[in-house]
Amino acid sequence: MTHHQLTGETKPPLTPVRQLALRFSGTRRGARLARRFAVQQFTEWTGLPYDSDPARAVALVTAELASNAVRHGSLPGRDFRLTLLLLPGRFRVEVTDTRPERLPPTGVTQPADETSGRGLLLVQAYADRWGCTVRDAYTKTVWAEVPLSTSGS
Repeated sequence: MTHHQLTGETKPPLTPVRQLALRFSGTRRGARLARRFAVQQFTEWTGLPYDSDPARAVALVTAELASNAVRHGSLPGRDFRLTLLLLPGRFRVEVTDTRPERLPPTGVTQPADETSGRGLLLVQAYADRWGCTVRDAYTKTVWAEVPLSTSGS
């Protein structure tokens, strides 16, 4: 089951097997590059193919988190940071932006007639867990964990 939490957690619940962080420009191009990079890293670290369900889930989750960082979370001229963590049984995507005061909505439901704002519903659908962590006065990190198998193990 998925759940959203605003937490003060300081690190992922388990020690990562692998971890990598890169900065991308706060542009639509930066968001696209972040998605491509996340899927490439995912397939390299896990050995799962690009067209596997978990790889598609990583692509969708990363695209949404990066797009939100660009659209709602960045100040002009500021980059966002993408951190990827391979954890036992799951892959964690973290996107850190420069707008800690702009938190994602806690209730992720959208009226049927809304034409935007459905992205977090995708994150909720494809991630086991997701949330937002504010560690300082300058940044926030929105994160999501995708299971490595479709059975959720």
